[in-house]
Amino acid sequence: MKKNRERFCNREREFVYKFKVGSQCLELRVPLRFPVQENASHLHGRLMLLHSLPCFIEKDLKEALTQFIEEESLRDYDRDAEASLEAVKSGEVDLHQLASTWAKAYAETTLEHARPEEPSWDEDFADVYHDLIHSPASETLLNLEHNYFVSISELIGERDVELKKLRERQGIEMEKVMQELGKSLTDQDVNSLAAQHFESQQDLENKWSNELKQSTAIQKQEYQEWVIKLHQDLKNPNNSSLSEEIKVQPSQFRESVEAIGRIYEEQRKLEESFTIHLGAQLKTMHNLRLLRADMLDFCKHKRNHRSGVKLHRLQTALSLYSTSLCGLVLLVDNRINSYSGIKRDFATVCQECTDFHFPRIEEQLEVVQQVVLYARTQRRSKLKESLDSGNQNGGNDDKTKNAERNYLNVLPGEFYITRHSNLSEIHVAFHLCVDDHVKSGNITARDPAIMGLRNILKVCCTHDITTISIPLLLVHDMSEGPHFKFWILCNRGPKPPGQEPATQQEVSVKGRASLPDL
Repeated sequence: MKKNRERFCNREREFVYKFKVGSQCLELRVPLRFPVQENASHLHGRLMLLHSLPCFIEKDLKEALTQFIEEESLRDYDRDAEASLEAVKSGEVDLHQLASTWAKAYAETTLEHARPEEPSWDEDFADVYHDLIHSPASETLLNLEHNYFVSISELIGERDVELKKLRERQGIEMEKVMQELGKSLTDQDVNSLAAQHFESQQDLENKWSNELKQSTAIQKQEYQEWVIKLHQDLKNPNNSSLSEEIKVQPSQFRESVEAIGRIYEEQRKLEESFTIHLGAQLKTMHNLRLLRADMLDFCKHKRNHRSGVKLHRLQTALSLYSTSLCGLVLLVDNRINSYSGIKRDFATVCQECTDFHFPRIEEQLEVVQQVVLYARTQRRSKLKESLDSGNQNGGNDDKTKNAERNYLNVLPGEFYITRHSNLSEIHVAFHLCVDDHVKSGNITARDPAIMGLRNILKVCCTHDITTISIPLLLVHDMSEGPHFKFWILCNRGPKPPGQEPATQQEVSVKGRASLPDL
């Protein structure tokens, strides 16, 4: 069939148009290649312009050209159809294969006959977990997660102790070698020992990394299977073992009064809450909370309490699959990794507890790197096309060089998102790229960090993130004045019933950085 189609395609036909100008009879002959790819109106306009045709034949020429193209195209379609039918009759084409191909194409292009999308495992597990966390089994789920957290924390503690012992032993060995340097040992011996130490540390870190990875994978599989089984048992009211599965011993999971008091003492922070109304005609109410805290306090679990269900963890679990998510803004550098600075601390907190719903932080960062690579490739190709067209000036040349230099990095003002279900009080982390310029006092409303923060707020509004924690002055540590860490917690919407009303007052912050209007 394809051979027959190629035989009728790419044929050249001559369009002939006759018209009179006074007493003269003129004839226009134009070769056309079928199928005609160009629009008939465009082709007509080109003929009028190239041949300097009189305006009074414009309408008639357009009608004749359109009719000629339609008739010749229909003839080609008919010839193609006849050739296809002959191929089927002669047995050149398998009739059953042709029918199945047509049926498949029709089913894929027609919504009415298309197959419904099969739900994925993640969607099924999300629905099951959402049902269980809002049932009497919620306390059992949270305590099981806490037991897994304690197990991983102990494993991380063993890793840290072993790495510390290795570094201490290597430090003693290096100190002895340095004392013999220039006597019985040379610089080459020192370099060789340093290389051996580095290789030993890498081997030990890889060993513990693989062990943690394997342990979290086993925990995730066991947890998901147990959740699915418990949900199936809940649907069976005659199951006698159901009460044992969700039974919670008060002495085992509930904390003593002294422990609760100790937690209260630990959680006391300097904070102030107030309410603002924004908008000219339609005002919306926003609850703000200004507090001094470490940003990772919103992510960490309390390791020193082995039992008990934390209220903030319960709230995070209840709202995991809801329209009231919690987010956090992290100020990071332009490299997408978890090896340095606050990114390393955040990744360590994420590794302390297994994420049963989303991929590990390392896997999410790998996906982000692939997306950034694809975006940079597309952007570089567009810049190259603009350069080839000769429409570039000096400023754009600087942008091109900057894009080439930071090919695999994010730029200031850009951000990437990671999802989490194993953190204390947040579900979404916005990693906002900033540079040293934010530490100066010359931040304007067009600064890349401010523009990135605006885009983050837009994402929050469109994806049901109603609570977001932001560094108040876009810095983690104050460089002048008191060494305070200020955070602002913005909660959109009215306060829950029974909550203490917020106070209306002004807040002044000492520091050299100023917060521009958002």
